[in-house]
Amino acid sequence: MALSRRAVIAGVGALAALPPAAADASGPARDERFWADVAGQFRVSGDFVNLENGYYGIMPEPVRRAYHRNVDDLNARNSHLLRTAYKARADQVRDRIAGLLGVARDEIALTRGGTEALQNLISGYRRLRPGDAVLYADLDYPAAQHTMNWLAGRREATVARFVLPEPATRQAALDAYERALGTTPRARLLLLSHMNNRTGLVLPVREIVAMARERGVDVVVDAAHSWGQLDFTLPALGADFAAFSLHKWIGAPLGTGFLFIRRDRLADIEPVFRDESFPAGDIRSRVHSGTMDVAAPLTVPDALDFHQRLGAPVKQARLRHLRDRWVSQVRDLPGLEILTPDEPGMYGAITAFRITGRTSTADNEAIAATLLDTYGLYTVARTGMAGGDAVRVTPALYTSTAQVDRLAAALKRLTPRLRA
Repeated sequence: MALSRRAVIAGVGALAALPPAAADASGPARDERFWADVAGQFRVSGDFVNLENGYYGIMPEPVRRAYHRNVDDLNARNSHLLRTAYKARADQVRDRIAGLLGVARDEIALTRGGTEALQNLISGYRRLRPGDAVLYADLDYPAAQHTMNWLAGRREATVARFVLPEPATRQAALDAYERALGTTPRARLLLLSHMNNRTGLVLPVREIVAMARERGVDVVVDAAHSWGQLDFTLPALGADFAAFSLHKWIGAPLGTGFLFIRRDRLADIEPVFRDESFPAGDIRSRVHSGTMDVAAPLTVPDALDFHQRLGAPVKQARLRHLRDRWVSQVRDLPGLEILTPDEPGMYGAITAFRITGRTSTADNEAIAATLLDTYGLYTVARTGMAGGDAVRVTPALYTSTAQVDRLAAALKRLTPRLRA
């Protein structure tokens, strides 16, 4: 179904909605006139082309304006808002999130982002015993790895770290997890990134969760980058524990996220810092953020409105289209290594590249600096991969095909000069 390119101009309330069951989002994904109108809903700097949208997915204009209204309302109503209306409105936010993900409100607790959600789930995990092991891959989120290390030390457990192949096929990724689980018989907790923040590799979560469950291993799924970028529901992942960000691909204000604990697994995550603000049977006892900027979570419904009116299938198709466009132009360039596979279902917008032989942090920071200073393209160096550092590229909904073409042209000029 064709989308009206005029639909966005009047604001998110006038966006034409694709049917939820739209079978083919490839047409809208390639409609540059439509996406130019979508881009008009984002206020971005004209000083550079931002291809580093994995850190923070900025608010579209209807969401930014709603956030400002909520800041003003909070400032005007002060403690009265915090002690009265906020509680019911926060529950409404949880209802919206739960409904979109296909779970229940009492399985969702709001956090200040994906990191807090991951830290609370991991640090609160109760089933680890002395001599057990925690398990994670080299591509998992650094702060979550650190929390796994901390948990292991606290519980007198061991840490097992393994390496994912690059670029990984679906089967190679499954094989890597099967080997890691098989060689770590005392593993009890696995950290699993749905889409990691280093290379953007998307893993077959459901299959890996089932593999771990057969061995008595619980899994904490890091979905901070995937929801809003990929089209899925939580039951499709099969996860008991998961962490999400809302200020990345949903476009909510900074400081928004949530954690999920399947209802019958709540007792396996202890209340954070023995919190007594809520009963132990209430998932909200697994988060205690103190007095926070509640204008941010109160704006989440506006971000979800924008997300839904574009539609997850169309967002996913557009982001993959932008990624495919620049990668296809440089995939066979001698000396350039694309670390994220082309296999369907294994990637979204995020992709990392490495220039052969340039594996140090200094090398890749210099490459990112050159792309910005010489070509006006903002990317970011990433570290922690077993094969060496790389540069991450992340387009967004407001990115044009001309801008990713500009990246491909820059890499064609830059790579021959830097090849080892």
